[in-house]
Amino acid sequence: MTRLLLGQLAPVPASPDANVDRIVTAVRARPCDLAIFPELFLSGYRVGDRFHELSLRKGDARWRALSEVARSQKTTVVVGAPVASEERRGELQNSVLLFRPDGTVGSQVKRYLPTFGPFEEGVPFTPTDVSRPVSWGEHSLGLAICYDVFFPEVFRVLALGGAGLFVVVSASPVTSHPLFAKLLPARAIENGLPIVYVNRVGVEDGIVFGGGSGLWDARGEPCPLEETSGAGLSPEEKLLQGEIDLNESARWRPFRPVLRDVATRPAPASLP
Repeated sequence: MTRLLLGQLAPVPASPDANVDRIVTAVRARPCDLAIFPELFLSGYRVGDRFHELSLRKGDARWRALSEVARSQKTTVVVGAPVASEERRGELQNSVLLFRPDGTVGSQVKRYLPTFGPFEEGVPFTPTDVSRPVSWGEHSLGLAICYDVFFPEVFRVLALGGAGLFVVVSASPVTSHPLFAKLLPARAIENGLPIVYVNRVGVEDGIVFGGGSGLWDARGEPCPLEETSGAGLSPEEKLLQGEIDLNESARWRPFRPVLRDVATRPAPASLP
């Protein structure tokens, strides 16, 4: 069984050092295999034109601190952050990073940036068109970020690429909670894969973030999570612990062989 820690926390806006410290404290206090924290947790969500100065850069002090806690605790740490693009100087990406205990780091850039209502992610960030599973021991993880959940093709590509668990980090408002509650188990069912979702809480610039973090198995059924106590948590914050069997999907898929049928079916003809 894989032990998970879901950090449903509120970041300190524009204080990445403080947010790294919160991650380190949580991981040291709660042994687990995979610790997950929300979208843009290192910077906060509504920080305007400060994303550049708050961005995470490969090898900087915050990067090293996250790598060190992963190594010392033998825990893989997943967290969202603004990251300076290595390919295009001056551009930023809304990314989810995976710090492994062996010192290596995997990543996935957000594919779909919301630019409606209170969301302005298309201003500071550059999206990607590519999703690839990242290796994790004997398994691979399919990483995604918030609004990506509304696009089933993102998860299909990750599943066909060999992902054994979907990991979604999010900064979603409370008004979107009913939608995510429907879509997340659907992504699990249609791919025969478990999914874990970690959404932040708190208020920034008038946006109330909705929590609702959870874990669903390959059948889309919710898995039990234990809320752990901890000093320094606000009433809305939670540290949730649970377990998932990453080998269960292989046993379940023969009963709903969706990926097999998709992979063996000819590509649809182009529309005129």
